[in-house]
Formats: sequence, C-alpha cells, structure tokens
Amino acid sequence: MALTAQTIKAMAEESLPENDLFIVDVAVSDTAVRPKITVLADGEQGITIDQCATISRRINAKITEQFGEELAYVLEVSSPGVDFPLTQPQQFKRNVGRNLKLKLQDGTEKTGKLEEVTETGINLNEEIKQKGKKATYVPVQIPFGEIVKANVVISFK
Repeated sequence: MALTAQTIKAMAEESLPENDLFIVDVAVSDTAVRPKITVLADGEQGITIDQCATISRRINAKITEQFGEELAYVLEVSSPGVDFPLTQPQQFKRNVGRNLKLKLQDGTEKTGKLEEVTETGINLNEEIKQKGKKATYVPVQIPFGEIVKANVVISFK
C-alpha cells in the first residue's frame, strides 16, 4: 500500500472529529525522501485550529499504524484559504449571500451573488455588465457538473 492522496483521503475522512466537518482536498508531493501531505478540511461553521490539530494527530497515528514509524513525511492540515476554489456543496452553502466568480465547462465566466444551493447546483444572481449602463442582475441556475472553478470574490468595500 502506497502513500497516495487516495489512501490519505480515506484516513482523513475517518479522522474528522465532528460530523459537520469534511475533507476539501488532499495532495501528496512526489518527493521520495520526505513526501509532503497536505490535507484541507472545512466545516459548515468553519474549522478551528484545534480541530485541524485533532485531524493531524489522528492521521499521523493511522500512517504510523499502516506504514511503520520509519516513514518520513511532512503533514499539514489546514482550512482552504479565501483564494482556494469552492469544490464541495457544503462550501457553497457556507458562502450563500457572497459574490462568486465561476468558470463553466463551456469556457464562459459568470459573476454574481450566490442566492441558494440546491441538491444539484446553485442559484446565482448573475451580474450583467454593459458598457455605459448600470449593471443588471439575472437569476440563473447552474448545475454543479457545469462548474469548472468557483471562487469567492473578495470585496474591500
């Protein structure tokens, strides 16, 4: 059994201390000497440093149990930063009311306010800009499968 992102993701999901937490992403570097394992976790109400530490301790214990104490690696457990794309439906739910920038399968981009998250996708109040005119807003439904990338638009107003 190798130290793969899939193996670590399974360990991480078993290591979540609360039911409202979820794994966003897992990466394992290719470095043979000391691979770096990065686990991004989040929660419906966010995630605390203590919760990240608990997940880290539990993953460490599972790695030691499966691979022995000789295995050298670096493990980092944190929450995704504001610049990290939204990938899980739970992340979209946490950002209702915020502005998103979406890149869709067909290559188009949409920007607008996230109004609602449904079982199959999101409802966005899309901002339509026309030169010389005030922006208008149009409600659109976008299935999760059409979203290639979704980022929260940070506003400093």
